[in-house]
Amino acid sequence: MIQIQSLSKQYPSRGATVSAVSDVSLSIPKGEIFCLLGGNGAGKSTLVNLLMGFLEPSSGDARIDGESIRDSIPAIRKKITYIPDQVNLYPELSGIENLEYFLSLSSPELARDRDLLRRALLAAGLDEKALTRATGEYSKGMRQKVGVALSIAKKSKILILDEPTTGLDPEASNDFARLLTSRSREEGVTIFMVTHDLFRAKQSGDRIGIMKSGRLVYDSSTRDLSHESLEKIYLDYI
Repeated sequence: MIQIQSLSKQYPSRGATVSAVSDVSLSIPKGEIFCLLGGNGAGKSTLVNLLMGFLEPSSGDARIDGESIRDSIPAIRKKITYIPDQVNLYPELSGIENLEYFLSLSSPELARDRDLLRRALLAAGLDEKALTRATGEYSKGMRQKVGVALSIAKKSKILILDEPTTGLDPEASNDFARLLTSRSREEGVTIFMVTHDLFRAKQSGDRIGIMKSGRLVYDSSTRDLSHESLEKIYLDYI
């Protein structure tokens, strides 16, 4: 579903060139949860921005469900849902009204289906009473679930998440991880998640990668790792 081929992004800096992402190659098949770890400035968010089409690559390419990020970003964005570390909602609108608005930007015919919106929000783990409450009263975990509900309503094949559990309490983080695992296992959704949370990466990921200085320096199945060995490997690299 996601094929990254020698992808790089350089920036000019004081007469020199700085590489934010350097020659990254990675393949993530359908239904897999790939968790990308790395310190601040490792290039993780830049890689996400390249996949989303927010930045243009300096070299290389990536294909998402067969579409190139160099010439098919509008088609790609119809197939994916992006969930950042902070899902920004209109606080005066309810959960269902926010979902209706955001869905109308890409799929207006779906946005008119009120029952679909309700079912998507419930499937994402929101309580029935929360659906009509103003999202200004929502916790961060509840706002993240609205993002997941958008992917459910759109029937997105791919989720791209950038630090989605940062700031969540342990219970909310565990609920969110279970939700992602369910989407992957039961519906074959491919998930690419940038995170600092080693525990959740091991708990819910099928594979784990580590970035350092713009390069992918490690890639392994979580079946081959314990929590202790993952922490040691991460600290050794970082």
